[in-house]
Amino acid sequence: MEKPRLRTSEIWNMSVGFLGIQFGFALQNSNASRILQSFGADVHQLSWFWIVAPLTGMIIQPIIGHYSDHTWNRLGRRKPYFLAGALAAGIGLVLMPNAGIFAAILPALWVGAGMLMIMDASFNVAMEPFRALVGDKLPSDQRTAGFAAQTVLIGIGAVVGSWLPYILAEWFDVSKTASENDIPSNVILSFIIGAIILVGSILWTIFTTKEYDPQELAMYSTEEIQENTKKDFFKSLFADIASMPKTMKQLGWVQFFSWFGLFGMWVYSTPAIAQHIYGLKVDDTHSLAFNEASNWVGIIFGVYNLVSAIYAFLFLPVMAKKLGRKNTHIISLIAGGLGLISFYFAPNKEFLIFSMVGVGMAWASILAMPYAILAGSLPPSKMGVYMGIFNLFITIPQICNAIIGGPMVKEVYDNHAVYTLVVSGFCFFLAAIATHYVEDKDEVVLKS
Repeated sequence: MEKPRLRTSEIWNMSVGFLGIQFGFALQNSNASRILQSFGADVHQLSWFWIVAPLTGMIIQPIIGHYSDHTWNRLGRRKPYFLAGALAAGIGLVLMPNAGIFAAILPALWVGAGMLMIMDASFNVAMEPFRALVGDKLPSDQRTAGFAAQTVLIGIGAVVGSWLPYILAEWFDVSKTASENDIPSNVILSFIIGAIILVGSILWTIFTTKEYDPQELAMYSTEEIQENTKKDFFKSLFADIASMPKTMKQLGWVQFFSWFGLFGMWVYSTPAIAQHIYGLKVDDTHSLAFNEASNWVGIIFGVYNLVSAIYAFLFLPVMAKKLGRKNTHIISLIAGGLGLISFYFAPNKEFLIFSMVGVGMAWASILAMPYAILAGSLPPSKMGVYMGIFNLFITIPQICNAIIGGPMVKEVYDNHAVYTLVVSGFCFFLAAIATHYVEDKDEVVLKS
């Protein structure tokens, strides 16, 4: 029995929480490196601190996916995890830029790194069930629209989150400089606002979205829904990994190269722009010019997220219907690769706005197409756990980049972080090649 089609408002309501998640995620991505550098981290050490993010995701998402598949209580199936993740992430957002208040107990750098870990772990707790919820609720021909709606809301949240420190400093005259080992007030206030928006958006989804109960899911499924909550978790997890669908394995290579490249961009954009565009020395992490470069990173990160929202809303569903999901993803990844490579040739900071157009196209597709392709190959009773396992193909490349990224910047690139962005661009090209070999099981449904 086919799942009922949902109204447009229902599709959007179920994903509003993603706006808040990405608001916080954008604040983290565009400001974590500057915060850690302000607390004393060297440029080649940044990837080591960022490694906690994918490590926590690798551990948490399969666990959350497994248990969310087998959860049903007063809040629902996925909703309890939305709420828990939002509350924990909100605490991390408030405390990370204020890590200096704990200096009497621990170095601010280590407290900041710990808050980075808490934030990313919490984002993962909330994020994975949102992906699974689309698979739970939507029939195949609405999945691209569902993931595209998530991408639009992700883009909106990310644009505002990325731009907020700049807006507070330039429009509302909130201080954008601070003394050594302190964080500017515009960054601190941005993180507090982000925490409020994150929790509020998650509550919106919780109160406006009804989940299918286990009996309804069984009615819409062609397979028998097994109640195996008491089954040994690790035995079940390894069995699921061993039996993952072919399409999922193929998408693994696409995700590996995509997220290897993204991680490099997120970690090293601030030092790359500070050095390559502003002409600053590698150890300049407190000057007015460094903080202006950091704020500009927020601006261009907002640009790529704005582009991703527009691209996901106006172009992705249409392109997917006419060209197929695979070809759409290939085109988008190539555009992103060209955008990142162009950083090296940028004559000024304004040029980077155009570079980020391509990155935004890739980001929109990365957030939508692999999941739309994947969902059609997954059994409904294991939607959560397989979405969680799929996250391994996101976290493992980030961990690999974190391990080798710092030594590469120091020993190979002579502390010139811009070369990391060039390598990230070529990784997008490799992801595009890998996409060509993916089998999209229900592509015919999409085109009908």
